[in-house]
Amino acid sequence: MSAELISILVLVVVFVIATTRSINMGALAFAAAFGVGELVADLDADKIFAGFPGDLFVVLVGVTYLFAIARANGTTDWLVHASIRLVRGRVMLIPWVMFVLTGALTAIGAVSPAAVAIVAPIALSFAARYAISPLLMGAMVVHGAQGGGFSPISIYGTIVNGIVEREGLPGSEITLFLASLIVNLVIAGVVFVLFGGLKLRKVDALAEGGSDDADEAAEAAGRLTTARIATLAALVALVVAVLAFDLDAGLTSITLAVLLAACWPDDSRDAVSQIAWSTVLLICGVLTYVGVLDQMGTIDWAGEGVSDIGVPLLSAVLLCYIGALVSAFASSVGIMGALIPLAVPFLAQGEIGAVGMVAALSVSATVVDVSPFSTNGALVLAAAPDVDRERFFRQLMVYGGVVVAVVPAVVWLALVVPDWG
Repeated sequence: MSAELISILVLVVVFVIATTRSINMGALAFAAAFGVGELVADLDADKIFAGFPGDLFVVLVGVTYLFAIARANGTTDWLVHASIRLVRGRVMLIPWVMFVLTGALTAIGAVSPAAVAIVAPIALSFAARYAISPLLMGAMVVHGAQGGGFSPISIYGTIVNGIVEREGLPGSEITLFLASLIVNLVIAGVVFVLFGGLKLRKVDALAEGGSDDADEAAEAAGRLTTARIATLAALVALVVAVLAFDLDAGLTSITLAVLLAACWPDDSRDAVSQIAWSTVLLICGVLTYVGVLDQMGTIDWAGEGVSDIGVPLLSAVLLCYIGALVSAFASSVGIMGALIPLAVPFLAQGEIGAVGMVAALSVSATVVDVSPFSTNGALVLAAAPDVDRERFFRQLMVYGGVVVAVVPAVVWLALVVPDWG
């Protein structure tokens, strides 16, 4: 049995044990990374730790720390009531506001995880306040980010268009952008209907019919205190630092959190304990194991095996599925950078249209970022207040699995098959 196949089977075992024994999957993944790395791949500790996602660790800790402080001093409550006033009590519109907001941020150049890190904590706090499904709200945020993620001036868009140009393939920036936008918009609409979005009309009616109660609730949430003003300023500073100055979202958020904690220690006393440590362990462990798979060449091995099949349409759909599956656990940009070149040989034969194939690969590799193992999904999981985290994790995992199973086939049928031959 090859080392690559062993590494994949071990990953399956990790999933089974974590699901049946209620052991943190991240802890299991660290153990698997050590066992497979040392015994199968002959990697030393330094190479195993090379896959540890230090940047994501800081993002998860920093963002959840900052918003734990915001919850403690009442800033998130104030933001929730401000959002209600903005949409005139129509709670039903809030998920779509979050979709549009994250989409606009990524479309103008924000990295997708940075946009989600900014919007998700506010969106999930709102969901907790009004008993909106956290899965609905989290999915709207992530799919919004991916909907705008392939505009011609976006990070994803410029990267993919650059790869296409470097490989000498025909491309269409507008087709790529519209394909991602339409797919994510349709998914958001389906999620909105399936997970209770239409039921929010009742909440709207209560909000519109009970203005006095709403005023009393707003008063109970408190006016803008000095601490809340400073926290709002910190959130604005986070947006400006990330979008205008391209600073790291994790380092920026943890710096701002420390400054707030130093000025108002009473509000921040328990904030560190509210950092989503179990989520941090889970995500960092799994991604460390994925790093071992990358070091071993397991991902390249799988991709090359698909390319050698010799049936272009079958190779195309399998590449879309590999992109979706691997991206659910790893960097979407990295997967796109690897898969598009792998598709070049059979694209060069002229039987498969390059524009549709590139769009299908790009959408497949990014639409699954709602998975709790991806950066965006992890941020949503970490940002949700007052939830059963294990249950929410399972919901995100199941939803991510459905997206992995369905979307690649759909985009393949819509974008690749029509151009075949």
